[in-house]
Amino acid sequence: MAQRYYKTIIFLLFILISPQAFSQLRGVITDSLTNETLMYISVFYEGKGVGAISNTKGEYTIETRRGWNELTFSAIGYITKVVRIEPGMKFLNVKMAPADIMLSEVVVKPQRERYTRKNNPAVDFMRKVIEHKSEQKLEENDFYRYDKYQKMKTSLNDVKPEGLDKGLFKKMPFLKDQIEVSPESQKLILPLSIQETASEVIYRKSPKNQKTIIKGMRSNGIDELFSTGDMVGTVLNDVFSDVNIYDNDIRLLQERFVSPISSSSAISFYKFYLMDTIMVDRHECVHLTFVPQNSQDFGFTGHLYVVNDSTYAVKKCQMNLPKNTGVNFVERLDISQEFEQLPNGNWVLTDDDMVIDLSLVDAVQGAQVRRTTKYTNYSFEPLEADLFKKRGNVIKDPRAQNRDDSFWAEVRQVPLTETEGGMDNLIDKFQEIPGFKYFMIGLRALVENYVETGTKNTPSKFDFGPVNTVISSNYIDGTRFRLSGQTTAQFNPNWFLKGYAAYGLRDQKWKYEAEVTYAFDKREFFPWEFPRHNLSLRYRYDVMSPMDKFLATDKDNVFVAWKITTVDQMSYVRDIEMKHEIETMNGLSLTTSLLHRNDEPAGKLQYLRNDGDATAVHDITTTELGVTLSYSPGQTYINTKQRRRPVSFDAPVYTLSHTTGFKGVLGGDYNFNLTEASIWKRFWLSSWGRADVTLKAGAQWDKVPFPLLILPAANLSYITQKETFNLINNMEFMNDRYASFSVTYDMGGKLLNRIPLMKKLKWREAFRFRTLWGDLTDKNNPYKNPGDSDLFLFPARDGEVTSFVMDPKKPYMEASVGIYNIFKILHVEYVRRLNYLDNPNTKKHGIRFMIMMTF
Repeated sequence: MAQRYYKTIIFLLFILISPQAFSQLRGVITDSLTNETLMYISVFYEGKGVGAISNTKGEYTIETRRGWNELTFSAIGYITKVVRIEPGMKFLNVKMAPADIMLSEVVVKPQRERYTRKNNPAVDFMRKVIEHKSEQKLEENDFYRYDKYQKMKTSLNDVKPEGLDKGLFKKMPFLKDQIEVSPESQKLILPLSIQETASEVIYRKSPKNQKTIIKGMRSNGIDELFSTGDMVGTVLNDVFSDVNIYDNDIRLLQERFVSPISSSSAISFYKFYLMDTIMVDRHECVHLTFVPQNSQDFGFTGHLYVVNDSTYAVKKCQMNLPKNTGVNFVERLDISQEFEQLPNGNWVLTDDDMVIDLSLVDAVQGAQVRRTTKYTNYSFEPLEADLFKKRGNVIKDPRAQNRDDSFWAEVRQVPLTETEGGMDNLIDKFQEIPGFKYFMIGLRALVENYVETGTKNTPSKFDFGPVNTVISSNYIDGTRFRLSGQTTAQFNPNWFLKGYAAYGLRDQKWKYEAEVTYAFDKREFFPWEFPRHNLSLRYRYDVMSPMDKFLATDKDNVFVAWKITTVDQMSYVRDIEMKHEIETMNGLSLTTSLLHRNDEPAGKLQYLRNDGDATAVHDITTTELGVTLSYSPGQTYINTKQRRRPVSFDAPVYTLSHTTGFKGVLGGDYNFNLTEASIWKRFWLSSWGRADVTLKAGAQWDKVPFPLLILPAANLSYITQKETFNLINNMEFMNDRYASFSVTYDMGGKLLNRIPLMKKLKWREAFRFRTLWGDLTDKNNPYKNPGDSDLFLFPARDGEVTSFVMDPKKPYMEASVGIYNIFKILHVEYVRRLNYLDNPNTKKHGIRFMIMMTF
């Protein structure tokens, strides 16, 4: 009884003294210049091991104790502030002055501090974190699985209420009901799109296999206004991809950022500072801050909270872009991640939040993208082998896009706001606005290069386009007009039609193409959706340049039509082609084609036999069977109306092809065999940028006239094209053996960002080198076989030969130096030809450019 009495007395005494000994202090932290609330500010008692962090509204709460009379407020980008606390104080609002540390590269009070890694306790501690990071990777387990819920919201940012009463917005009064307040900036935002994904991730260590099973997908908002409805969501998920701080490089904004825990680069790339030891969710953590050595490099500023024990596990991570970052269009980027320790000792990611404010130009309304990701139900129990037998790394449940509200109520980890839940009504109201239909037609034409013929309720069955091919020009056509179109899956999910009709004012001839494709699997939008399994039949009559096949875009693209020289050696081509394409989920594809082609020279191109009399040949005919095997493991794509495009360029591409020509079959004039192989690979060099490398080789094994020899991949337009030679003339070299090498090194501003004054422009540098080794065996060389009528004389213009045989001991070479990110959109490149300078009509150097928007 006495023991209980004393416990009661002690408890009552504790109640009486606790308000004085352990009361709490609250307040709001704001920017002294902008008065905006500041999140993620560290609040702590120096040397006491007690601290807190301000929330997204700038609010903080910290306990007070007798004798502790100074509170420190600290954050990257702000001058550290020490405030004296008066006894009994309950509220303390603090204003913090920006330090502009990214410009002066100062982190704490000392100006131009001399940072050293030697005998630096922060660096020594980070080395231990990096040494132990492999222990925190899930892949160290034999098996794992977890559930993942992700919500991505796209909104107009910093909306001014008074602006909604003016101009175009005046016709949309309902937008005022859609406005929300951004928790981070306290600015008004207008949500326009919501994507939700619920998935399960499974992993097996041996044999290694990881799969993501998408159980539910839903998208509401502006996505519905585009026929290729997956386009917006796919781009967003690639640009704002998941962040793993334990990777050496963080892939984000289609770029690579150095992770603060990178094994290869973190210590040399970042400056680290020890702040204090504080409690984070009952774990004692070491608080570190970090900033890049150069703020314009692709890195982060931020905070790491590392558990102060032998695991050196990250408990919490907060990162943002430096104020003076070289990243384009991003006004603000905040990443916050939280980790928890499971009963088995594993530290796992549970919360991953990202908020990005984007601005194209000051005169255009900005946007905000918020991505919220929750990871739950981790398990490390063995998984059945059957789960890994399904094809592909990403598997979509057939019911994924048809889940009901009860499914989402169960899996949704973050409730929808009122405006998010009413997104369908917003789009319906947009559709009711007079003239909105025509506005969307113009917007789709700008974004997708096609003009649709449908609406939201009656999706387009036929699209006109590409728009940029309506008017173009070439030497044979003169001014050329073209009308093109194609059907969509709304017309038929298996059968697709496309074609064009074109007319040249100079030759006054009609050109045309018609193609029908049967997709063995029903398509959602277009037949080229991954994975393809198609059979197509195409008929075409058109005028072609020998170089057109090397273009990465349509040959009638109005921009590509602007040539550096007159291309007057062309052909009228009549093709009938049947093609079968099949792909697997792992990136392996096989294409088989049967082509019948009639080729009639036009302009200043002539086919003259090497028979001593230069007998003219009106046309040649070939019948060809081609097989192409391609492998691109892990590649993903986005579907556009014109073609599908790789979403990222991280996957290597291996290609092997062989084409056989049959003489006497369907009028074919020649037997021949052509083999080609290529490898393309991107190498990321951490903070030093990236290098794209291409290797190609090929051989024409048989005796053929020059139209069937191998031509260099020359680009004759002012628009730079990947993997082509800029200063080789049309059909300048004739080869039946070749090998080429191309490397493009993009430093991402690593050099220019270190030049005073120049670095303010935020230009980025790129270097290219291309070389071609070629050879022509004697059997295909008309100069070595006089009087051989099976060969043709090389092309000539006005009696002067324009094609040549390469010296097999002297490869062709050209190099270029480029600067891009000029005005954030322009790439300009100086190209220099290094040899074969004595060939007639060669251009030794030139300027190329491209409109290229990158982050």
